[in-house]
Amino acid sequence: MASPIVLDGVRARPGDIAEIACAGARVALAGPGLDRARASHAAAREIAARRPVYGRTTGVGANRTEAVPIAELDLHGLRLLRSHAGGAGPREPDVHVRAMLAVRANQILAGGSGLRPAFAEALAEALNAGRLPEVRQVGAIGTGDLTALAETGLTLVGERPWAGGGEDPPPLVLEAGDALAFCSSGAMTIGQAALAWARIAPLLRAAQVVAALSLVAVDGSTEPYDAEVHAARPHRGAARVAAEMRRLLRVPGQAADRETSAAQGLGGTRARVQDPFGYRCLPQVHGPAVEAAGELERVLTVEINAAAENPLLPAAGGTAHHHGGFHQAALGLALDHLRLALLQSAHLSAARLATLMDPAYTGLRPFLADGAPGASGAMILEYTATSALAGLREAAHPASLGHAVLSLGVEDHASFAPQSARHTLRAASAYRLVLACELVTAVRALRMRGVVPDPSTPVGAAFADAAWRLDPATEDRPLGADADAAAEVLDLLAGL
Repeated sequence: MASPIVLDGVRARPGDIAEIACAGARVALAGPGLDRARASHAAAREIAARRPVYGRTTGVGANRTEAVPIAELDLHGLRLLRSHAGGAGPREPDVHVRAMLAVRANQILAGGSGLRPAFAEALAEALNAGRLPEVRQVGAIGTGDLTALAETGLTLVGERPWAGGGEDPPPLVLEAGDALAFCSSGAMTIGQAALAWARIAPLLRAAQVVAALSLVAVDGSTEPYDAEVHAARPHRGAARVAAEMRRLLRVPGQAADRETSAAQGLGGTRARVQDPFGYRCLPQVHGPAVEAAGELERVLTVEINAAAENPLLPAAGGTAHHHGGFHQAALGLALDHLRLALLQSAHLSAARLATLMDPAYTGLRPFLADGAPGASGAMILEYTATSALAGLREAAHPASLGHAVLSLGVEDHASFAPQSARHTLRAASAYRLVLACELVTAVRALRMRGVVPDPSTPVGAAFADAAWRLDPATEDRPLGADADAAAEVLDLLAGL
């Protein structure tokens, strides 16, 4: 059995959350994190005994000035969970719920919520047992995933059913203040964003491999990837993409050799002075997407390990901090940025696909058709890619353009990061399809031209992997299965 992923409230990464959610990795909780939670819980009880604390001794939202009598505090928490469990729409997929539980358990171990360790332990137990709360999709706007976490809280205390096999975990008993402390988090949004990042990051690597195959198929120039070009305009993302293209293609290191290679073309028959933007501007367009994915990873790493609950009740200092740390503006903007950058990269993929259909670039029949009169060849893949691109364009619309004023004007801003996270998951699927269409077409063009990239290069290894898995037949036939197979090949290419 594989070793469990240890959550400690400090070092969890987006990849850890994705592995727990998607691969069913077991979870273990680190002792220091449990100690932090225990100390925060003790501090919360001491502070609430001597001063008003939002949500523990008061109402919430516009009811923040209404004190709750001591005799009502335990019932107040249960009422709060019941009133906030108002999610609507279909159930969240299990993978999203697992991601939420992993994020929330880790955040509790950061030691600022005032929750006792039993809450983190119950979430870890549920993950390891395959028992999940039933959570509805619609209800959050980026100021905490209140509905999803309230539904989860009611499941933890035994008021709602668990889903999945096995026995129900023993119910937790609420203490005063537990309800708001548990709900004051964007764990579902953070979990979904981590899943989106985990899908997109490999695709961004695979996109460069596919672009390199297309470049070889059209005898493209490697001049746009020269280190001197990117030293003259040193954007980090563009420089990284150019360096990766040089690695994939094993571009010669000496200036004279580079000039000869560029003049001849990768297939040895080059006649163009320069290529279309799909090849020539790849570093400048794909580079920002690589940078955006890196920034999202940074933001997610902060959020996964954050003590962002309101109020913050750290063990040190003996005071409560009422604040807005639960607000997800940073995450929502990072997600919006990534989708917009991803759209630009997808546009280039569609542009390269168009050149692969064009005899002016391949020397082959239009649409890479075989010898049959009027054959359509791979023509339909351009339509399929354009359809996927349209879906990506729709998903790229910035969710952060939204605005809301709620709770009698007390909550007068929202990030709409939950919507942004869902859009980014959709964008990942659409981007994969665009790249899959380009990959099918690039491999087909290389085969029909009889050009085999040098097997000793990474792009040569990519061609061998893809060619082994993609149907070599060129007669007119349905190509949907080819696109499906290419989408799976992208996962292999990401690791080259």
